Amino acid sequence: MCGIVGYIGPKEKKEILLDGLQELEYRGYDSAGIAVIEGEKLNSFKAIGKLENLREKTKEYSSEGFGISIGHTRWATHGKPTELNAHPHLGAYSYVVHNGIIENYQELKEELQKEGVHFLSQTDTETIVHLFEIYNNKMNDPFAAFEKTIGRLEGAYATLLITEAAPDTIFFAKNGSPMLIGFDGAEVYFASSDTPIIGKANEVYYLEDGEYGYVKEGEVHLFNAEGEKTFTKQPLTADKLSAQKDGYRFFMEKEIYEQSTVMSETIMGRVLADKIILDELDDDFFEGINAIKICACGTSYHSALTAAYLFERISKIRCDVEIASEFRYKEPLLSEDTLFITISQSGETADTLEALKMAKRAGLKSLSICNVDNSSIVRESNAAILTRAGIEKGVASTKAFATQTMVLWILALYMGQEKQTVSPDVLAKEIDAILHTPKALVVTDRLHAKLTRLSKRYLHGHGFFFIGRDIFFPLALEGALKLKEISYLHAEGYPAGEMKHGPIALADSDLFTIALMPKTMHYDKIKSNVEELSARDATICAISPESFELADDFIQTRYDTHPMLEFFEMMVVTQLLALEISVRLGNDVDMPRNLAKSVTVE
Repeated sequence: MCGIVGYIGPKEKKEILLDGLQELEYRGYDSAGIAVIEGEKLNSFKAIGKLENLREKTKEYSSEGFGISIGHTRWATHGKPTELNAHPHLGAYSYVVHNGIIENYQELKEELQKEGVHFLSQTDTETIVHLFEIYNNKMNDPFAAFEKTIGRLEGAYATLLITEAAPDTIFFAKNGSPMLIGFDGAEVYFASSDTPIIGKANEVYYLEDGEYGYVKEGEVHLFNAEGEKTFTKQPLTADKLSAQKDGYRFFMEKEIYEQSTVMSETIMGRVLADKIILDELDDDFFEGINAIKICACGTSYHSALTAAYLFERISKIRCDVEIASEFRYKEPLLSEDTLFITISQSGETADTLEALKMAKRAGLKSLSICNVDNSSIVRESNAAILTRAGIEKGVASTKAFATQTMVLWILALYMGQEKQTVSPDVLAKEIDAILHTPKALVVTDRLHAKLTRLSKRYLHGHGFFFIGRDIFFPLALEGALKLKEISYLHAEGYPAGEMKHGPIALADSDLFTIALMPKTMHYDKIKSNVEELSARDATICAISPESFELADDFIQTRYDTHPMLEFFEMMVVTQLLALEISVRLGNDVDMPRNLAKSVTVE
C-alpha cells in the first residue's frame, strides 16, 4: 500500500522525508519521490525501485532553512511502476501526493483534457493537481481552489498538495484513507501511519473522514463540512512495530480488515458501469485460444479452482487447474491453443515458475496473476495482471487470495465479453455484483465480536470439515487451509456432496463442521448434506443468510443476491474464525511454525 510523509519547518527536509519513507517500507512500494519548496523554488526527485535509488538521486541535494515538503512511496495500482507514474505528480506550479482511489477520475480527466490539460501519467492522482491549478488560475486563492478541488473528488483519498502559489503552506485532505498530523513545537509532520514520525513528533492528531485544511506558520487550520473546527492532540506512541499494525493485534488481522479497500483498488479502472477494460492485454490476446490451464500452489491454487467454475460458466471455455508441484513431473500434454495462467502472490514461487517455463518451452501463450510487478513470474510471462493487494506480512494469505479471485472473475468476464460468449444482461449483473464486493468485505464490530465468542467452542476435538458446493468448495478448501496454518488443528475442505462417500464415518460430537450454505447456489442440496452430518451428532457451524435450525452455531451473512458476493462475505468469516481460534490457543498468528511467506524452493 502507498505511503505518505510531509513536513513543514526549518530542519533538513530531504532526510526527514527519506527517513519517513524508509519507515513505510513495510507497506510495500515500487517507486518513491519527494518534492520540496524552499523560498519560492520547487524541487522534486523520483525513482523507481528501492529507496536507495531515490537516495542516490538526491545525494547532492540539501534543503536547509524553512520550507515545505512532501514524499510518497507508491505500490502500482493504476499504471505501471515508472517515474512518470510515481508521486509526487506535477502541475504547472504545484505537486500532489495521494493514497486511495479517485473513483470519478476518468470523468475529471476528460473534463481537464477538454480544457487543454496534458497528462503525463496513467494515474488517477494527477487529476487532483491539474484540477487545483485550473481553479486557482480562475480564483487566485489557493485554499479556495483546494477546497473546491476536494469537493469534486469521489472515492477514498488522503492527499497533500504544495504549490508555488502559496510557498509557505501545505494543503491536506482525508477521506477513507488514513492520514495523521504530528506536532513538535512549531514543526508539523504528516504521515499515513505513526511510524514515520515516531521519534520526531511528540503529539499527534488522527484526521477523520471529510476533514481537510492547511498548515501555515506552524498553525493547523482544520475544516469539515460544518466549517473550521478545533481538535485535540494526543501523545504519540513510541512503539514502531505496534504503529505498523495501525492498532490491530496482528498483521493478519489488519490485512483482513484491509480487504475492502484493496478490492476497490483491484477493481479501479478495470470495471466500468457497462464493460470490462484490461489495458494489460492486447486486443488479439485471446486469438486462437480454445482452452485454459491454470497452475498455482496453496492459496493461489484455491483461487484457481474458483476461477475454473467462472471461466466455464461465463467465458464458455474449458479450464483445467493444476497444482504446480505435481504439474512439473506428470509429463503433461500441452497444446498451443491453451492459455497458460500462473497465479502467485510473490511472483517467485519456485514450483509455479518452473511450470511456467515448461509451458513456454511448449509454445503456450502465458498470463500471470501476481501482486508484485517485475517479479520472476511476471517477467517470464507474455502478459501480467497485478492484483494490487499491497504488501502482505501475515504468512497466512488473506487479501492476496481475495484479490486473486477478483482478478480472475474480471478476466473471465473480459474473456466472455471479447469472445461474445456472455450476454449483455449477464455482464451487467456480474458488473453490479463486482462493484458491490468491497461492501461485502467490510468487517463489522458485531461480526468480529461474535466470532471471538464462538471461537472458544472450537479449541478441542478431533478435527474440522469445511464443506461447500460449486465455488464454495474451493472456499471450503481455503477456509480449512487458513485454520490449519495458524491454529495447527486438523482441518479439511470437502465437497459437501462427497461427505456420504466416506468422510461421514468420522462424524460425532467432536467433529466440527463449518458449513458454507449460500442462498444463491444449491442451498437445498447442501442443507440436505448438513442434515446428514447433524443426524450423526456432528457439531455444526452454519454460515448462511438463511437461518438453519439444526446449527449449533449460526453466523448470518448479509448478501444473498449473487454467489460471488456470498463467497467473499463467507471468506471473511472463515478468515476471522481461524484468527480468533489461533489467538485463543496462544499461537503466533503472523509467523506460524514451519511456514514461510514466499516459497522459493521445491
